[in-house]
Amino acid sequence: MLSKRIKIVLLCVLALVGLSFPLASITTSYFEISKNLDIFTSMLKELDSYYVDEIDAAKSMRYAMDGMLEKLDPYTNYISEAEMEGYKLQTTGKYGGIGATIRKEKEYISINEPYEGFPASKAGLITGDIILEIEGKSMKGKESEAVSDLLRGAPGTSVTVKISRPLRNETFSKTITREEIKLKSVPYYGMLKDGIGYIRLNQFTDNCTREVSNALKELKANTTLRGLVLDLRGNPGGLLNEAVSMCNLFVEKEQLVVSTKGKVATWDKAYKTMSEPTDLNLPLVVLTSHGSASASEIVSGVMQDYDRGLVVGQNTYGKGLVQTTRNLSYGTKLKLTTAKYYIPSGRCIQAIDYSQRNEDGSVGKVADSLKTAFKTRNGRKVYDGGGVAPDVALLPREYANVTIGLLQKQLIFEYASLYKSKHQSIAKARDFSLTEAEYEEFLVWLQSQKLDYTTKSDELVKKLMEQAEKDKMDAATIAEIVALKNKLNADKANDLIQHRSDVKETLENEIVSRYYFQAGRIEKSLVSDVEAIEAIKLLEDTERYQKILRGN
Repeated sequence: MLSKRIKIVLLCVLALVGLSFPLASITTSYFEISKNLDIFTSMLKELDSYYVDEIDAAKSMRYAMDGMLEKLDPYTNYISEAEMEGYKLQTTGKYGGIGATIRKEKEYISINEPYEGFPASKAGLITGDIILEIEGKSMKGKESEAVSDLLRGAPGTSVTVKISRPLRNETFSKTITREEIKLKSVPYYGMLKDGIGYIRLNQFTDNCTREVSNALKELKANTTLRGLVLDLRGNPGGLLNEAVSMCNLFVEKEQLVVSTKGKVATWDKAYKTMSEPTDLNLPLVVLTSHGSASASEIVSGVMQDYDRGLVVGQNTYGKGLVQTTRNLSYGTKLKLTTAKYYIPSGRCIQAIDYSQRNEDGSVGKVADSLKTAFKTRNGRKVYDGGGVAPDVALLPREYANVTIGLLQKQLIFEYASLYKSKHQSIAKARDFSLTEAEYEEFLVWLQSQKLDYTTKSDELVKKLMEQAEKDKMDAATIAEIVALKNKLNADKANDLIQHRSDVKETLENEIVSRYYFQAGRIEKSLVSDVEAIEAIKLLEDTERYQKILRGN
């Protein structure tokens, strides 16, 4: 007889398999499913009875389920009871906790950024604070996930944390009352320039359309808008219904937004705008990046298909797959891909065909030769199979190696906290700038730190040296490679001077976040944001804007 714990695990398997029956022909699949399930049950029984060491049946089952799902696509996932809180956060933007992001800080976890107006911030916690204890238990050696679990909890409950503030040589305890944390989908909105509004949308969670709508109304109430920039860069998507509602802000009522087609024909659906739009005529630019996915691609693609606005930036990610969540037993869920979605021109923007795998199991993007041309409302050519291509393509920003090195070593982060400890206030986010003397102070401070970073040239020289030694090259050749390595190190010493503007801008953005949180960081970064600047130019040049929309 099977042990009790294995029987419980197998109930989960049967619930999972049961979902497959309505999705395929029972006459062709039932026997195979039953046969393989019987084999699996027999194997698990033998392992549990006779394997030399004790096995964790639940963990083994998780490995088996993850292995099965791994062969499908990365969006089909099993969600355990323990993972439900994270899943809810992704879809609603809500959780119970203190309202702060955390990060690994050597042996401890530190506060990365408190959310403005939430318990951590109200309790006086600041970026850089180190969490020594939670409820009297040491957090030394703990990982971020474990600490996060302890900080989260039901709204109204309290948690006591012991904090170290190294820059002020302080140690203190705080009892913080948890609240429901609702992350803003719109962390910042404002004016880029007179008449040009800007709204940043981070994710398509519950009521995000209302946030965007309210932001737009407030911008209109304070000025005469000549154009709007909707920033979807890095937005991973979220709720489909919110994407449809978002399109409805700018597109007429009863217009097709997206249709879904999958294996179960009765689940196929066409989503249309249902309300009168907020603004049909306001010139619009949508900013996208390679990280803009799913619902972000629906919105940017619909604006493009209807020639309602221009897309600026980089190709979007290319996720044209629809997920449905199915309830399993014991409070668990299965999130599985059930369909592909198609935007108004008829194109599907899915970039990877997971049904066509190479012999090694890898998958590739759809080849350009296999992409199909479609047309926007004005007759402009657009293509399927590779995300949404921008109307105005710009290269993504690339940081200098020295800037990346400073970020990886957390030196930018540390100095921003040091600066905050010495300056009670700074200018408004957009206006803040380090003086030459202040930047020199930063350079002097860096001399006491261990700054080392690896460039692609370093990697090539290292490989060259390894090959030279392997081939037993003569001493003269080895000496030349060493000289090249020394030359690269000498060049690094000048990087802080050569890439001064890049480093200074990154440091200023980090410092601003200490005083004005995420909204301030965004506002400050927009001052030198190449894509935002291009959007302003487009919206101010009506003739060019309309010419691109017409496709000539």
